[in-house]
Amino acid sequence: MSALPNLITVLRILLVGPLGWFLSQSRYQEAMVIFIVAGLSDALDGLLARHYGWMSRAGAILDPLADKLLVVTLIVVLTLQEHIPLWLAVAIIGRDVIIMGGAAVYRLWFREITVAPTLLSKANTAVQVVTLALLLVGLAYPALGNGLILQVVDPYCFYLLAALAVVSGTDYVVTWSRKAMHKRSGLEGV
Repeated sequence: MSALPNLITVLRILLVGPLGWFLSQSRYQEAMVIFIVAGLSDALDGLLARHYGWMSRAGAILDPLADKLLVVTLIVVLTLQEHIPLWLAVAIIGRDVIIMGGAAVYRLWFREITVAPTLLSKANTAVQVVTLALLLVGLAYPALGNGLILQVVDPYCFYLLAALAVVSGTDYVVTWSRKAMHKRSGLEGV
């Protein structure tokens, strides 16, 4: 049973293909259903892992990977369809690339890394999910509120998301640069 959260996560990864396909066909209602199912499965696997202590190294890698694949798929396809501005896609994806690159370099230098999301990072993720969900609802049901949802998403949610991407990305870079300098100075003194 301890493998159940990982199985749910793998199933969430398998939703990336259908999500991308429905989005590419402008079938936003179906894409929205997949996004909701993915979100519920994310909550379920996390709940099971924490409640029963079924946490694993594989789960610690697969869960954020599944989340990133879903979010990047949404961002890339919606950017290609011009529903998300290119500058925002570059800010969001660029932040993640910089963080992953920094983590890889840190791991290469020091052979160990334990990353816990910061409050800023959690806020960034929450705003990403809410913005993408609102965008999908607005695209799936454009008449809803006479397009009010899309008017709120663009520009307000987009600007907030861009600001959080820059601030949380900078926070990671500064925090981990300090850790690296501290660890390096500790190693040099040995």
